[in-house]
Amino acid sequence: MIIVRIAAIGAAVCLCAAAQAASPSFDCAKAQSDAEALICQDEALATLDGRLADRLAAAQQSAEGRDTGAQEAVDELQASQRGWLAGRDDCGTAGTADDLRACVEFAYLRREGQLVARYGLEAPSAAATYECEGDPANAVVVSFYDTELPSARVGYGGEVATASLAPSGSGSRYEGDSGLSLWLKGNDMRFAWRGGEEMNCTTP
Repeated sequence: MIIVRIAAIGAAVCLCAAAQAASPSFDCAKAQSDAEALICQDEALATLDGRLADRLAAAQQSAEGRDTGAQEAVDELQASQRGWLAGRDDCGTAGTADDLRACVEFAYLRREGQLVARYGLEAPSAAATYECEGDPANAVVVSFYDTELPSARVGYGGEVATASLAPSGSGSRYEGDSGLSLWLKGNDMRFAWRGGEEMNCTTP
């Protein structure tokens, strides 16, 4: 009987720890959208929410630690997070429960990749420099990250953006905001910077 009771207590502790680990970062009693209500009912999504909260805290710490422009970086991060939350909650317009869940999950995975790539929260798995249209001065620097949804940090023309892996019939295609796209095949890349014309690029 003692052994049975100890086992039962151990199981209860494990269940309690698992439930605590899967708690989202917000108060479910105050859930304000269909997306938040779903997260509170879905252990996997709750885990994603908690993980993203950790990533966000690490990104803010990175922004605050900059030698110059720290406050501007923090303000930019907070504004982008508010915009992301609004976009996540727009998933509530999805047609079915399955559509809603898929939309919310993708939003979290994409945002995690953005934070990791933008703020260097992990070491990149690979990096490459591409020359576009045969001009060494027209260079694109890409760092790749093995986040759950693979992501990339893209440097071009003195600016930085992020992109996420997208479905592709061949090669690897990454897409970011405002029409940013990278389509990689071997050492070659088709590249469009925020809605501009596509360029042919290759590693030197």
